[in-house]
Formats: sequence, C-alpha cells, structure tokens
Amino acid sequence: ANVVLADEVNRATPKTQSALLECMEERQVTVDGITYVLPSPFFVIATQNNIELSGTYPLPEAQLDRFAARLSIGYPGREDEARILSSQVHTRPVDAIEPVVNAEEVVRIQRAARDVHVSPAVQGYLLEIVAATRSHPAVLLGASPRGSLALMHVCQALAAINGRPYVTPDDVKAMAAPVLAHRVILRPEHRARGLSPVACVAEILQRLPVPVGLVRDEVAV
Repeated sequence: ANVVLADEVNRATPKTQSALLECMEERQVTVDGITYVLPSPFFVIATQNNIELSGTYPLPEAQLDRFAARLSIGYPGREDEARILSSQVHTRPVDAIEPVVNAEEVVRIQRAARDVHVSPAVQGYLLEIVAATRSHPAVLLGASPRGSLALMHVCQALAAINGRPYVTPDDVKAMAAPVLAHRVILRPEHRARGLSPVACVAEILQRLPVPVGLVRDEVAV
C-alpha cells in the first residue's frame, strides 16, 4: 500500500505502534525476521480519539515526531453537514470513489514541491520559531530537528499549492502550529493551568519578529 490509514491509532497496542514506527521512519517493515521495503510514495494518515480514553495507549514521543502535522477537524459547519446528509440519502459516496492520481504522479508532485525556494531569511525565521519551543519556560521538550525539516517541507508544499515558487513568512506562520504543536511537551504545572501546545506556539509567533523582504532572493518570478 502507498497510503496507510490508521483509524484511532491510539487504540493500537504498543507492539503495533512499534511496527508502525518502523514503517514511518525506515520505509520498511519486518515480519518474522524478513524485511520488506515499502513502495514509494508511502505515508501514514492516522486519526486519534481524544475523548474516549478507555482502551487506548498514549503514542510515544518518537512516533508523534514522525507525523509531519496534526490537525483538529472538529465539527463540520451546518452547510457542510447538510451536504453530508443529502449525499447519503440513497447512496454511500465512498462506494463511488475513483483514483484521481497514480503513484508516479504523486512522486513527481513531491519532487516539484522540493524545488520551491526557501530563502535564508525564511529559514532563519523558521529556526527561530523552533528554537523558541526549546527555550520556552513552559516547555519540557521542544521540537526536534525533524520538526524543523517537516515545517520547511510542509511550507514548500503550501507555497506550491498556492502557485508560488518560494516560501514566505506567512507560510511558516500558517503551518507552525500544525507541524510543531504535537512535538511540544509542556511542563506539568503549565498543563494544569490550561496551557496547550497550540497556544504556546501561537505565543511564540506573536512575539518573534517577522523578516521583511529577501524572501524571494534569486528566484525568477
């Protein structure tokens, strides 16, 4: 499989999560001593139920660090929920899903995203944000270098989606919380006061100066 969807991944046993960690980090899986290389592209999408905790296992920090981003979907808006209802009165839309892209095209898109320019000024801004998660007084464990790489690559993808050949500070600000918050572990006393990792990242973004100019550098636009 090119895409693995792990529904309610925190219900998986530690042994299963360990196997998933090998897939995500090394792009391979070992069964009965035999190692199988996974196809390219390969990535994991997982959901997590944070309300029902019975029968769940906390995801280890090493596994959380392998997820590029974490999003909270929440409830759909009224219009969106109305469309959900109307589309399923007589049929199940999932039964009519058809591929819109093949594996080779996904690889080409991934490579194209890596061609998006990230200027030294934007890289410096990104690194300042990550460094601030490590020195923040409320943080026990800040984002790792893997988090820095993930933030840069996600920003490249966002810029490509928006039709730009370069990353801007606004891209970094938009993706900082989704990419970094799940990598930040707060000190217990600050968690007890109601501080969340998302709020911590937002506070960092608010106080750090944003670079002006020099985001395109030598990119021809």
